Amino acid sequence: METELQKLNDVIPVPSDGERVIIGIDGLSRSGKTTIGNFLCSHYVEKGVPVVLLHLDDYIVERNRRYETGIESWREYYKLQWDLEQLAEHLLAPLKTASKLSVEVYDETSDQHRAESIYLPENSLIIIEGVFLQRKEWRAYFDFLCYVDSPREKRFRRENTETQKQWKKFEQRYWKAEDYYLKEIHPEAGAD
Repeated sequence: METELQKLNDVIPVPSDGERVIIGIDGLSRSGKTTIGNFLCSHYVEKGVPVVLLHLDDYIVERNRRYETGIESWREYYKLQWDLEQLAEHLLAPLKTASKLSVEVYDETSDQHRAESIYLPENSLIIIEGVFLQRKEWRAYFDFLCYVDSPREKRFRRENTETQKQWKKFEQRYWKAEDYYLKEIHPEAGAD
């Protein structure tokens, strides 16, 4: 894996002249996006490049907006897990120009959001890791996008034992949404 990560480091554009470079780490659930994001963050910090690492899962909506809404479970996950327009307008669009963002971060325990400020240094890499980053609503905001491909069986084994017992939920919700994304968006082909 280290070799692949080094290859990735070699092709990621580095910011210059006060610009910010927005990097997306796309991939399906448990594919290794967070691990890669953390690696890249450490690598560039060591080189003296300011980095901000954002996790898409920090911006999901409350449960009542994404479960039991009357539409198919997989569609809830794909279309309702995040407020697509709000994220585009208040998180993704300002990344290039704002020095500070005020965002609402989701707290799973309370099922509520709390305000958080994100400071964005000039000449920095902004890394966003998450699923479905190449959907049409978001793709244009990224300067560089990689896709982490990992077989479903391997990804499922990374879930804890308790979560693995929810097999039906994976079949009906997560895997159907992933299949839709793979079929409609072709993320591996669309990645840089």
